[in-house]
Amino acid sequence: MRTNDGRAIPNFINQAIINKDFTVYGNGKQTRSFCYITDTVNGINKLLESNYHMPINIGNPKEHSILELIEIIKSIITTKSNLFFQKLPENDPKVRKPNIELAKQILLWNPKINLFDGLTKTINYYNNLHKFKQ
Repeated sequence: MRTNDGRAIPNFINQAIINKDFTVYGNGKQTRSFCYITDTVNGINKLLESNYHMPINIGNPKEHSILELIEIIKSIITTKSNLFFQKLPENDPKVRKPNIELAKQILLWNPKINLFDGLTKTINYYNNLHKFKQ
């Protein structure tokens, strides 16, 4: 992902790397589900290789609050970033949790990479990008 993608993970990682405050919309208790790219690609490949022709959710049903996501990032990156709260956008969902029961049943698929491990890999990627830019 681009460093200025606008999504939670790239934003928070890049804010942590440059010691910029974390921009948190609302109270940060809204949840999201994060699925590492290799798990997503594996799920899509299993669907493409199957005979099933209807939509199936591919994702990680484990929810984490935005504040929890920031705490995990802070446990991996040494940063001076603090929390900076902004008004929650009007249409921002409070919960995001895919139902992957069909993927489990039909594709025999489950995500394998947990959030901490996926963030560690992603942070290494962004750290390398920042070193390259210097």
